[in-house]
Amino acid sequence: MNQFKVMRVGRAVFMAASVLVLAACFSKQAPQLPFKTITGQVIAPTDYKGQVMLVNFWATSCTTCVKEMPGIVDTYNTFKDQGFRTVAVAMSYDRPDYVVNFAETRKLPFDVALDLDGSLAKAYDDVKITPTTYLINRKGEIIKTYVGEPEFPALHKLIQQALAEKS
Repeated sequence: MNQFKVMRVGRAVFMAASVLVLAACFSKQAPQLPFKTITGQVIAPTDYKGQVMLVNFWATSCTTCVKEMPGIVDTYNTFKDQGFRTVAVAMSYDRPDYVVNFAETRKLPFDVALDLDGSLAKAYDDVKITPTTYLINRKGEIIKTYVGEPEFPALHKLIQQALAEKS
């Protein structure tokens, strides 16, 4: 009888450990790369440590990207004073002068970065489709990936939850 108890306890410990390992596999760390903005500023990983972050890969030639941008702006404006940061990363095939013009004419209030060599897109799961957006929690883990325009009320709820968590 004692032997069965030991087996059951051992099995329960093994199963609990397996669940923890699986959970760790699904919370992927975001790439720790710097972003170079259209103003020439370099945003280092230490600059966004402990913040909730939205990283949006987009292009000026992408109709859906242009359509979703007011929602990205509203999202940023709603949460910017609560430890939330947004970086819009223009794809490598997007002409820098087009990106600058877009950002200036639309008065984008957040950081806009250029991915001139495609290394950022490559590091973020080899992004090829725009828009692709990543929500990153305070621990630097990607908690949600959107391909296409996000459903903004659900995104806002997820941001609120991420902001409420400690890093």
